Amino acid sequence: MPAQYNLVNRLNEDSRMILTTVDRALNLARANSVWYLLMGLACCSIELMQTGGPRADIDRFGSLFRATPRQSDLMIVAGTVSLKMAPRLKRLYEQMADPKYVIAMGSCANCGGLFNLSYSIVKGVDKILPVDVYLPGCPPRPEALTEALIKIQEKIKNERYLRKKE
Repeated sequence: MPAQYNLVNRLNEDSRMILTTVDRALNLARANSVWYLLMGLACCSIELMQTGGPRADIDRFGSLFRATPRQSDLMIVAGTVSLKMAPRLKRLYEQMADPKYVIAMGSCANCGGLFNLSYSIVKGVDKILPVDVYLPGCPPRPEALTEALIKIQEKIKNERYLRKKE
């Protein structure tokens, strides 16, 4: 097991005490319980539904769908974002608790996709939200979404929550 995934720094000689850091314990707990808010705005949301099925089984990573932003760590934007929908998307993002992450799923969420030339489409979610992982494809495969979730988990495991006073 790689050192970044290992919670224990070292065991005491009589194995009664575990030495680790608070950051490492928090990161392990947060990375293995990523709850997502689905913004299924177009066709990509159908592919996202397949990840909950038995083949992709996103639940094995500790990811659960949440219907409220206050319980979510991750927002998955799947599909085309219209200019009318953009302020609502921003408001939902602001209601999420920190730390929060965003996956832009599909070509429409990344750059407007097929509807890029339309006057009413946002040319990428990154114009309104900070995006952590871009997932290309039209629509992306469930395996690609699983890989994106693993990248989010790796990002969480490498973060520091507690800072030293300077």
